[in-house]
Amino acid sequence: MFPGANTDRSEADFVIVGTPLDVSTSFQPGTRFGPDRIRHFAQGFEDYDHHTEQHFTACSVHDYGDITAWDDAREYLDYLSGILGDIRYEDSIPLLLGGEHTVTVAGVEAVEPDVFVTLDAHLDLRAELAGNVWSHATVTRHALDVADRAVILGARAGSETEWERAAAADVTVVSPDAVAEWTPDFADESVYLSVDIDAADPGVAPGTGTKEPYGLSARALRDVVRTVAPAMDGFDVVEVNDRDDGQAATLAAKLLRTAVFRSTAIR
Repeated sequence: MFPGANTDRSEADFVIVGTPLDVSTSFQPGTRFGPDRIRHFAQGFEDYDHHTEQHFTACSVHDYGDITAWDDAREYLDYLSGILGDIRYEDSIPLLLGGEHTVTVAGVEAVEPDVFVTLDAHLDLRAELAGNVWSHATVTRHALDVADRAVILGARAGSETEWERAAAADVTVVSPDAVAEWTPDFADESVYLSVDIDAADPGVAPGTGTKEPYGLSARALRDVVRTVAPAMDGFDVVEVNDRDDGQAATLAAKLLRTAVFRSTAIR
């Protein structure tokens, strides 16, 4: 269980779901261990958050546990989307722990947001990768089948075709250097927030599958989550693996708590 997620599901405002999918990682695998590592490294945190003057144990969070993954990614996404849809029907906000970034597709399908906001080193706008249309590198393209627009924060890598797609009116790309100046304008729009941990510089979070230098600091990720969380109807933090000493998992756990604290403060 994620530390402090002690509310019964029937009463929870937030429901954590572990999604240990690990079938399309194109460089270093290990995301199947992400949910457990995130929970483990959250154990060292204080319950109290002095920024919002709240206790995590009082934030109405339930941990559903993991949805065991299998090899058929699309079939898994369909099953996961049904569970997340039930969570939304119960008026709770799903919080996914990944697991490869592909699991985000299920979250977006369940939430049906107007805006997809993602912190990511990569554009993830491919139609396929190595013949796989459900690769982790296709997530933002699939999200745009549901959301009206996408905002990609911290991107610094993508194919030529992806950069061409990113120039369309329904995509906004904010470079790492410009993230600190980014100001969202969501009005009354529904938002899904996805954090691919590789948005962080690999010196900050080395435990991820496809590292890209020149990334964001931990504080930069925190500031984005603080800004977006009040508008979110769904959240995930993904692409955490077991190939570091817990840096990526610790950051992921802290970002999830930040999202809960900030969202709770305005509920």
